[in-house]
Amino acid sequence: MPTTRDRPVLLFLCVANSSRSQMAEGLARHMAPPGVEIESAGSEPTALNSLAQRAMDEIGIDISAQRAKSVDEIDPARVGEVITLCAEEVCPVFLSEAPRRHIPFEDPAAATGTDSERLEAFRRVRDRIREALAAHFQATR
Repeated sequence: MPTTRDRPVLLFLCVANSSRSQMAEGLARHMAPPGVEIESAGSEPTALNSLAQRAMDEIGIDISAQRAKSVDEIDPARVGEVITLCAEEVCPVFLSEAPRRHIPFEDPAAATGTDSERLEAFRRVRDRIREALAAHFQATR
């Protein structure tokens, strides 16, 4: 079975590619072993969520240059592993032979309340993604 060391693209997928997968992409770029390329995409891409960007800025990771992408923009031949992040919706399908892992997170973009309460939802998801990625990269070394 190929690993991220054999085929260097680690792909994060969710529906809108606006929050969870964008934060995962930014975190993984800082946490992945050398030589691993990181991408994210969605089945119905929208735009980078400003609260996701703000939550990442708080921990010193700038994701402002990232953009929402469709799964159709990703070359399946380059993908070594796919991690889906959807919790309450149907995750996108990515047709490739790459191994898949599902790590569900609630969509912080669906949070309601004040700006402060909504930002707190992004922080919670960001921190849970960071913990999951730390464990993932430890296991794949």
